[in-house]
Amino acid sequence: MRTDAGPDTAAENAGGVTTLEDPDLGTPGGDGVRRTGRWRRRAGLVALVCLAVLVGYAVRVDVEVVSRPGDASAEAGFARDMAVHHAQAVEMALLAYSTAEMPATRTMAYAVATSQQAQIGTMDTWLTDWHLNLTSTRARMAWMSDGMSMLTPDGRMPGMASDADLDRLRQATGKQVDILFCQLMTAHHLGGITMIDGILARTHNPQVLALARLMKANQQADIASMQDMLTRARALPA
Repeated sequence: MRTDAGPDTAAENAGGVTTLEDPDLGTPGGDGVRRTGRWRRRAGLVALVCLAVLVGYAVRVDVEVVSRPGDASAEAGFARDMAVHHAQAVEMALLAYSTAEMPATRTMAYAVATSQQAQIGTMDTWLTDWHLNLTSTRARMAWMSDGMSMLTPDGRMPGMASDADLDRLRQATGKQVDILFCQLMTAHHLGGITMIDGILARTHNPQVLALARLMKANQQADIASMQDMLTRARALPA
């Protein structure tokens, strides 16, 4: 006589050996087998998750490598050349900050020095992140198709002051500091905007686009302010 005890009821096989059917595995086994089956499924799931993570990481790395600007790219050329361009602006601004007569000139000089030095740091960070050197043997402005034609005979990029201009600013006193600074920095900004327009037409990199647009807006605002400052400086008594 057999008693129905539910899904875990003992079943007699042909040899009279009693086994238990594991509802998870569908194969004979006891609690140990049941735990083993569950462990195997969990281990398999963990392995699949790990594999998915590794594949995703590999794809992300591949995308980053493909999208990273190269040594001869417009982005790298712009970062290197604009850092040099900015460095001269910082130098002129520091000279004016310490010797200008008008408070407005000193305020402008401080703003130019701090903002452009910070932007130099940002562009250097780009190059480091792109695994590129901060300097290159490539010619200035080579990243623009017509860029090298914009260089002065002595190799200066658009808007950059000459050594003679810098000497004049160093030696100036009184309102001549304000006048020279506004003149030289206006020309410097106009040249910088030419370079900024060049990279805006050549890049799709979101970091480069964002900073270039910010540079252009700031420098256009500075130019407008310096035109007013120049008028006021010329009206100062000698």
